[in-house]
Amino acid sequence: MPHSEVKPVLRKNARTMRRSMTDAELKLWNELRAHRLMGLGFRRQLPIGGYIVDFACPEHKIVVELDGSQHANGDAVDYDKQRSARLEQNGWTVLRFWNDDVLRDIDNVCQHIVRIVGVGAFK
Repeated sequence: MPHSEVKPVLRKNARTMRRSMTDAELKLWNELRAHRLMGLGFRRQLPIGGYIVDFACPEHKIVVELDGSQHANGDAVDYDKQRSARLEQNGWTVLRFWNDDVLRDIDNVCQHIVRIVGVGAFK
């Protein structure tokens, strides 16, 4: 996959976000990092198309976004829809999970990711 130019401010923000992950992001990252989830290669806080996505599997063009309660409000809902639509126009599949889902039921979150990617049975 060819790399696109990433604005320096976006790159800096991504680095900052990697150092200050939420509890839910950290919990999911511990399942995804180092190809732990069925050998899938995920990156965290990755700049894509002018946005910083929480997690991305570039090989399968999957984006995983974790949403806190602030994403349930009007303007945030609209922004998230626009953001997802733009990523999907660029060929990415966007999966959204509530932080609470990750914190309470990480296994089902991981199973859903594996089902969408289609890489065999979840173990």
